[in-house]
Amino acid sequence: MFDDLRDLYQEVILDHGRKPRNFRRLDDADREGRGDNPMCGDRMELWVKLAPDGRLDDIAFQGKGCAISMASASLMTETVRGKTPEEAKELSDKFRALATTGTCPECGGALADDMERLQVLGGVSEFPSRVKCATLAWHTLNAALDNSGKEASSE
Repeated sequence: MFDDLRDLYQEVILDHGRKPRNFRRLDDADREGRGDNPMCGDRMELWVKLAPDGRLDDIAFQGKGCAISMASASLMTETVRGKTPEEAKELSDKFRALATTGTCPECGGALADDMERLQVLGGVSEFPSRVKCATLAWHTLNAALDNSGKEASSE
C-alpha cells in the first residue's frame, strides 16, 4: 500500500511539473515577486491580483525549474486562490514545516484540507537539497504579498 501511495504522489508531482496550472503572465496584477534558487538555477516570477475584499482573486507564475519546483508552484497557486494574504502566509509557513520535516503537527482545523492536498510534496524532506526547490514558490509568494520588490531566495 505504501508503494501505491508513493506512486500516486509521484504521478501528481510529475503531472503538475509537466503541465503546471496557472503558468502564465498576469498583466493586471496588484503584487508581484521574483524568486531564485541559486543552488540549482530554478527561477520564477509570480503575480497576484487581489479582489476588492482583499482576497487573492487570481495568481499566476512563470519560470524555469525542476519538476518539484514547478509542481509546488502549480499546487500553491491552486491552493491559495480565494484566501486572504494572512491565510496564504499561514499556509506558506505550514507548507515549509511540511517540506522540511515531512509532517505538519499543527495543520489541522481550517488548514487540514489544504495541507492534505499539499502532502504530495512532503517527501522532499528526505532530500534536503530538494526542500529549496519545493519552497521557492512559497518564498516568492511571501515576497509578492509583502510587495517588497525584493527577490526571494529559497536559501
